[in-house]
Amino acid sequence: MKYDIQESNYQHNETNIITKFLWWCAGADAYFLSRSPMQDRVKYAGIGGIVLCTGVLAAFSGGFAFHTIFGPKGEALEISALTTLTDTISSVIFGVVWGLVIFNLDRFIISSTGKGDGTDEITLKEWGQAFPRILIAVILGFAISAPLEIQILKSEIDAELQMYQTNFRQDLDQLTLKVENKKRAELEKSKDEFNFKISNYQKELKTYDDQIDKLIAVQQAEMQDKRAYGFGPVAKKMQADIDTKRAEKEKFVSEKKMQVEALYKQLASVNSEIDKYKVNLDKAYAKNKLTAGNYSGILKRIQISHEVGGLIPWVILFVLLSIETGPIVFKMMMNKGVYDFLVENHNKKQEVENGIWREHYTYEGKKGLIHMEKWQFMEVELAKKEKLKKLQEQQKLNDQAIEEWGKLKSSAIQKNPTAFFTEGDQSITENNA
Repeated sequence: MKYDIQESNYQHNETNIITKFLWWCAGADAYFLSRSPMQDRVKYAGIGGIVLCTGVLAAFSGGFAFHTIFGPKGEALEISALTTLTDTISSVIFGVVWGLVIFNLDRFIISSTGKGDGTDEITLKEWGQAFPRILIAVILGFAISAPLEIQILKSEIDAELQMYQTNFRQDLDQLTLKVENKKRAELEKSKDEFNFKISNYQKELKTYDDQIDKLIAVQQAEMQDKRAYGFGPVAKKMQADIDTKRAEKEKFVSEKKMQVEALYKQLASVNSEIDKYKVNLDKAYAKNKLTAGNYSGILKRIQISHEVGGLIPWVILFVLLSIETGPIVFKMMMNKGVYDFLVENHNKKQEVENGIWREHYTYEGKKGLIHMEKWQFMEVELAKKEKLKKLQEQQKLNDQAIEEWGKLKSSAIQKNPTAFFTEGDQSITENNA
């Protein structure tokens, strides 16, 4: 649709693509702004610039946050060296997506924020109407500022974080050493118990061996003295004693075999665990290093930034909050200009052409004048009137049909009344009443 706008002597400068893009960022209509004074053009270009800058800052903030949360973990001063190309690309992609999300939200908030009463004074009513938008803007400001502040204070945060990680790791190492030494002491105690039991077993075996050796020595001495008599009854009795003692030893060995084998296996297992002490300790130290390195996330960095940054984090936060909420406040302070009236005039024409318009009413109330609006939807009203008229005509036709039917029945009764005299349940059916 074309509008015939009366031209004046006011010279409109040619609008470049950057200005149009800023207008689009502000959610404004370039068609009407290009026909508005420079004052309106500059205002909306400025608002669009703020929205665009907010989106760019959000992109950087989102990229830093993603890298901090999902990037490599380790000692604070070594993380930069651990970052890979994949980490960088992932952070850039997430940052761009996050920036676009914030940009779209800000653009929607600004474009949906009206000018209130059209004056530069912000009333309590306007504050109340803008409160939900301001609340969302404040939340977004907090979300954007935190990653930016830890990136701005990165050097100081890394130095402090490195000290924290080192102290935390040392505490873990001391606790680990204490635990491992306790385990080793328990293993040494078990080893001594197993060695003691094995030693007792070996002592009992030695007792049997000593007794057997003693009997053999006595037998040999006896046979040495009596070799002229051969292997006599005394020697045979000694040999029987030796065989008995050997049988007792074998029985003892047989009874203790499973128990002794279990003791040797347990002792070997304990010795193996003791031999692994240094390896296990090194593994535990490596795990402690990894655990300490995990304390390089965004939460710990934000905490450190407020500890070492002083007022700087708060200044960054308030700057971001000002950037986020500024356009909303500025729009409430803006006076209505040519652009606003052109848009309002266009909207009213569109409403009228589509059969919609407002009627304003003012009443005197207890608290002063009360302004009310009544919306008229002409196509709906016309459809309603047509429907009502059809129903009325249909009712007339129905009434006429019933009236004629009554006349026919009355005439039939007058001609032959007995045909309508029936009794019982068949009455209604037979007289067709």
